[in-house]
Amino acid sequence: MNSEESNREPDHKEPLEDAEETNPEPVEEAQGTPADPGDIQDVEEAEIVDETEVSSELNDLSEEEPGIAEEELSALAAELDQARRERDDYLESLRRLKAEFENSRKRQEREMTRIRESASEKLVTGLLPVLDNLDRALEAGGDIRGGVQATREQLAEVLEQEGLALVASDGQHFDPNVHEAVMGQPSEEHEDGIILQTFERGYVLNGRSIRPAKVVVARQV
Repeated sequence: MNSEESNREPDHKEPLEDAEETNPEPVEEAQGTPADPGDIQDVEEAEIVDETEVSSELNDLSEEEPGIAEEELSALAAELDQARRERDDYLESLRRLKAEFENSRKRQEREMTRIRESASEKLVTGLLPVLDNLDRALEAGGDIRGGVQATREQLAEVLEQEGLALVASDGQHFDPNVHEAVMGQPSEEHEDGIILQTFERGYVLNGRSIRPAKVVVARQV
């Protein structure tokens, strides 16, 4: 009896377990609506698809890296060509500027030469009458002192028009810019540095000394 009853107990328990498996508790979602197993499967499949797409995109990027490097090289090559063109433009501009500078320098040199030639022509033209007067004085004979004096004054006038001026010396204070002391002479009547005598006249041309006057300078005893 006991053995039979013990053998029957599993037969009574199996329907209960089957009932529990056939009537499971409904699965509720967070919002209280029953969850559809099909939706859960769709979500899982969607996640798998997303991962596959990301992996595929990464593979595509990895395959495109050589192309990206070629594009960068092409861009760098284009920039290099642009830099070379700009360099060539700058060099060409410098060459033109150098040529213009050389042309300007040559024009200035020609202009200076023309000015000097014109000045020489003007001076010689002004001196021709002086030469004529000297010729006349020599042809006249006799005492030519008066003629020489007139000719000298005429010559000085022509040179003054060109900017020549006589350096004042006798009785002036010694000025090393326009005077040259050839000797010093003791003197009780004159202050130290006063010019007593002029050996050779000095001249300035347009304010610039071209020959200092050679003078004797007084020294205190």
